[in-house]
Amino acid sequence: MQRDEILETLRRHESRNITHVDPAAGWPLVWERARGCSVWDSEGRRHLDLTAAFGVAAAGHANPRVVAAARRQAGLLLHGMGDVHPHRGKAELVAELSRRTFGRWVPGGVGKSILTGSGSDAVEAALKTARLATGRAGVIAFEGAYHGLGYGALNATHREHFRGRFRDQLGGFVEFVPFPACATCDCVSSAPPCGQIATIGRAMDALAASRPIGAVLIEPIQARGGIRVPPEGFLTALRQWCDRHGALMILDEIYTGFGRTGRWFACEHEGVVPDLVCLGKALTGGFPMGACVGRAELMDQAWPESDGEAIHTSTFLGHPVGCAMALAQMTELEARGLVERAATEGAWLRGKLELLAKSGDRLQLRAVGRGLMAGLEVRTRDGAGAGHLVVQTMQRLLKDRILILPEGAGAEVLSLTPPLTIGRREFSRALGVIVARLMETAS
Repeated sequence: MQRDEILETLRRHESRNITHVDPAAGWPLVWERARGCSVWDSEGRRHLDLTAAFGVAAAGHANPRVVAAARRQAGLLLHGMGDVHPHRGKAELVAELSRRTFGRWVPGGVGKSILTGSGSDAVEAALKTARLATGRAGVIAFEGAYHGLGYGALNATHREHFRGRFRDQLGGFVEFVPFPACATCDCVSSAPPCGQIATIGRAMDALAASRPIGAVLIEPIQARGGIRVPPEGFLTALRQWCDRHGALMILDEIYTGFGRTGRWFACEHEGVVPDLVCLGKALTGGFPMGACVGRAELMDQAWPESDGEAIHTSTFLGHPVGCAMALAQMTELEARGLVERAATEGAWLRGKLELLAKSGDRLQLRAVGRGLMAGLEVRTRDGAGAGHLVVQTMQRLLKDRILILPEGAGAEVLSLTPPLTIGRREFSRALGVIVARLMETAS
């Protein structure tokens, strides 16, 4: 099928809320194949992907070693039996996740995993774990948070666009407090703890006094919320708050995990050890899989021994192909030094973005992010969010064969989350084009 026929078929047979079509803007592309940092559309045109497909393709699209692992596994065992009859790959993966998380974070530490079919499901497994372990239903999350759209996770996803139509079916067990926004804060502190940390801590104290709080759920960097990085010391302060109140600290590292920010996991920038960590996206490099990993003693406290009927499971739990791909993906990230590369290239990118931010005379531009989770926040000269300009720029860039996405509640952040394999020369050229198109759009 050609592009127009594909889009017409989707229009006729897919729920209309899924694929946005704007013929005047040439939106969307129909992807045909992808490799490395490149995507080819149905008309054979190559595009530079600066999204890594929502951060999934950390080791590059169709990484040869990951693809080879998938092919080998598909020829041996294409499907397992979830929580009933295990396979070798599932055992190897949960052991590797333990090693990559609590085995690195705590001397002699061991993690135990619940493998899931998505990041949203990993969040829901973490919420269930917290409820079982603490006996408390209340959860604190943060304004701007995005934790998925399943009904459990949706309780903790803040944006009204996702929640509003379903509010009367939500459980109401999550309370929101502000996420620190250094860009708009008048705090004069140059070192932690800053004024925002204390203010948010008091709001959390008030919530804990009004209802039993079993967990605090947070993204170390809010991706969908606008590439928002909290001030230094914030995660440490949350860890201390959880310890004081007997609540569990759940980190949603679904987007930030596996090297995106220049560390294996973003919590490592502050040396904070969570009780539970939620993983997904770059875990496999392209197969739908997530994981909730918790301290072994906590997981044993929360979940009883299996009696043959698991409390939280799914048909595709620990899918053999997904496990094989995840193991290959982590091996590739380490063997090629891609986590370290995200740190060095991220520092270079930050410098470029800060220079570009100074060049915008018609707009207020601000560099945001950490590692290769970065972007430009775009505002008008009077400080209003300029999401319409970001969206128009994104659409114009299709003609330049560059793929980006907006982030933030108002789409005011032009985000850059490329594969960690991207070459600096090609990236630099693309940045020049992006800023040129943004300025053209603003003129």
